Amino acid sequence: MKFKIGSNVKVKSKGTEYSGEVLPSTDNETLFLKLENGYNVGLAIKSISSSSSLKSAKKSSKNPKKQEKQNPKLPKISIITTGGTIASKVEYKTGAVAPLESPQELLSSVPQLKKKINIADVISPISILSENVTFEDWQKLAEFVARELNEGKEGVIVLHGTDTMHYTSAALSFMLENLNKPVAIVGSQRSSDRGSFDGAENLLCAAEYAKSDIAEVSVIMHASSSDNKCLAIPGTKARKMHTTRRDAFRPINSFPFAEITPAGKITKIFDYNKKSKGKVNVNISFEPKIALIKIHPEISADILNFYIDKGFKGIIFEGTGMGHMPLNDSWKSALRIAKRRNIFIGMTSQCLYGTTNPNVYQTGRELEELGIVYLKDILPETAFVKLGCILGRTNNFVKVKELMLQNLKGEFNSRLTKSQYLY
Repeated sequence: MKFKIGSNVKVKSKGTEYSGEVLPSTDNETLFLKLENGYNVGLAIKSISSSSSLKSAKKSSKNPKKQEKQNPKLPKISIITTGGTIASKVEYKTGAVAPLESPQELLSSVPQLKKKINIADVISPISILSENVTFEDWQKLAEFVARELNEGKEGVIVLHGTDTMHYTSAALSFMLENLNKPVAIVGSQRSSDRGSFDGAENLLCAAEYAKSDIAEVSVIMHASSSDNKCLAIPGTKARKMHTTRRDAFRPINSFPFAEITPAGKITKIFDYNKKSKGKVNVNISFEPKIALIKIHPEISADILNFYIDKGFKGIIFEGTGMGHMPLNDSWKSALRIAKRRNIFIGMTSQCLYGTTNPNVYQTGRELEELGIVYLKDILPETAFVKLGCILGRTNNFVKVKELMLQNLKGEFNSRLTKSQYLY
C-alpha cells in the first residue's frame, strides 16, 4: 500500500496494530504515524504485514499559510520568541525542529489563542538553546519588551527554553523599570509531537495573564502534572525544580501571584503591582565579570583567587545551610584580598528555602567580618543576575552593598511561612 500524507491508516507491524495519520517521512523506508493518543511512531515499511485505509482525516489546520482571522477587539499582545521547545514546530521532512515565525503559525499551533488575544506580532530577536543565553540576550529582550509595551501593547509573552528561564525572568525583572503591564515568560517541558505536550496550556494561561491587571514579570508554567491550571510565579522567585515534570517550576520562599486556568479564571494569591499608565523604562547596564560559586566540602580557595586574578568585580557564593563555607587560612587570605580590592561577595544558600543568617554560628560572624554580605532569602541565580545589573550601574562598593540588600523587585521576602515551603 502506498501511504499518502494526511491519510488515516491502520497497519500491523511485528504483531502490533497501529492506527493514525500519515506524516511526512525522511525516506522511503519508514512510515511515520501520529497516533490517536498524540504520540508519533516510526515503523520500518518492510516490517508492515498488513495495512488498510480508515476514514479520511480532517484537513490539518496546522497550515502556516492559512490566514487565521483575529478579533481586533481583543487585547493586543506581542509574542517574543527566543527558541526552546515551546517556540518550535516539528519538521518531519527533515526530522529537525524549526522555530515558529508568524502569528498564523502560532494560531495554527494553538488555535484557542485567537479567542483570548489579538496577536499583534511575533518577534524573534534571538533563537538559541536556553543554556546558551548570555547577558547580551537579556539586554536585547528587555529592550524589545519595553518597546512593545511603550508602543501600546497590553502585554508581552516571551517564549523561552526552560533550562535557564528563571535567570531570564530575574534579568527582565531588574532591567524593566516602572513596569506597568504584564510580562509573561512561558516555556514547555514536553515537545509538541508528544501527547503530554504542556506548551499549549502554558501558552493559553500566559495569554490570560498578559491581558490581566498584573503588572509584573512572571513565569507561567503548569501548577501540577494535570492540565488544569498554571502558576504565575514572581520572576525573581521562580526556579526550575525538576528536569522533566510539567510542574517543574515552583515559587521559592514565596507564593505565586496567581493561579490561572486555560479557561480564563485568575485566582489572586499574592500581592502584586497593578496595571497603570505611563512609560516603561529599561536599564540594561550589566557587568559580565561576575561568578556564581557553589560551596562544597574540600573546596579550594584557588577558585576565588582565580576570579580575583582575572579581575572579576563580584562573586555570589551558594553556601551551605544558613550561609556557611570552609574557613581555613587559605580562604581567609583570599577573602581579605577580595575585601581590599572592593570585590563584592554575597552569600546565598544552596538549601534554597529559608534564609541566610550570619549570627547563629561563629563561622557566619567571621565571614561577615571578612567582607561577605549575607543576602537573606534571595535565590542564588537571582542574586547572580541582580549583582550583574547593580555592578553595571555603579562600581561604588558602598552603593553596591546598599542596593544588593534593598528589595528592588520582590527578591526578598521578609515573612517566610510554612505554607510557602514546597508550594
